[in-house]
Amino acid sequence: MTRRAVVKGVGHYLPARIVRNAEFEATLDTSDEWIKARSGIERRHFAAEGETTSDLATHAAKAALDHAGLAGSDIDAIILATSTADNTFPSAATMVQANIGNEHGYAFDVQAVCAGFVYALANANALIVSGQANRVLVIGAETFSRIMDWTDRSTCVLFGDGAGAVVLEGADGTGDAGDRGILATDLNSDGRFRDLLYVDGGVATQNTGVLRMQGKEVFRHAVEKLAQTAHTALDKVGLGADDVDWVVPHQANIRIIQSTAKKLGVDMDRVVVTVQDHGNTSAASIPLALSVGVANGQIKRGDLIVTEAIGGGLAWGAVVLRW
Repeated sequence: MTRRAVVKGVGHYLPARIVRNAEFEATLDTSDEWIKARSGIERRHFAAEGETTSDLATHAAKAALDHAGLAGSDIDAIILATSTADNTFPSAATMVQANIGNEHGYAFDVQAVCAGFVYALANANALIVSGQANRVLVIGAETFSRIMDWTDRSTCVLFGDGAGAVVLEGADGTGDAGDRGILATDLNSDGRFRDLLYVDGGVATQNTGVLRMQGKEVFRHAVEKLAQTAHTALDKVGLGADDVDWVVPHQANIRIIQSTAKKLGVDMDRVVVTVQDHGNTSAASIPLALSVGVANGQIKRGDLIVTEAIGGGLAWGAVVLRW
């Protein structure tokens, strides 16, 4: 028998404030048409004053637990993927742990920017397969609106806030590609490209800083590396693009999503797309899209899912799982 990490529940949370593209026209040389044409984004959500990343993560976690029919006390470990934690320390994951009433497990953050949720899934899978946990709550949550340069129209119109979560539980499988659960993971990073996407602040500068991005270079790396990592993960379990029911990509830019799907050999009618409604929510984008895909009736039990993401570092990766 082979131990698998199977999805038992999924949920998400979006802040109440919806920011439409037109709202930027008052302060930037931009327009709704310009933003939609270059990114596919029509609106995004911004956290309210005083609403933190751990708050968003807690809402998503509770939704996923409810969907799984579990309580916070049933969870062995919590992994929170974020680049916008409430504090330098402690981890936002420990704050979620307290908020959901989990007193016996362990919790930690993972920081791989937009690839964070893929990294978190891979870590959760390893914990379950190795027997160090049976139920793991995996969350992606961000408040990127707090690290924007509101004078830079090339970046500040792209990002939004939100959170998504999944509950993984250990189950025995047969060891073949027909098993439910996580079937393969592929993680990568290359620090030579760290200056393509970064925040110009932190402990060294003693200020929060704002996001900086070389958009054209990030686009070029994204399409190549996302398709490559997805193929690598599929190859590990002897599967190909024709076997995929749904690609659930990082929701950064519709052109990246379309180009990657084409390079991967998957039609867009098999891609879950939420970028128009959420913008780029970094580590939250994949779990948000998974939850929306389930709520919309797209993703169903037994479907083969490929998730892939790339973010600052550069860090990128993919996960193949059967729902």
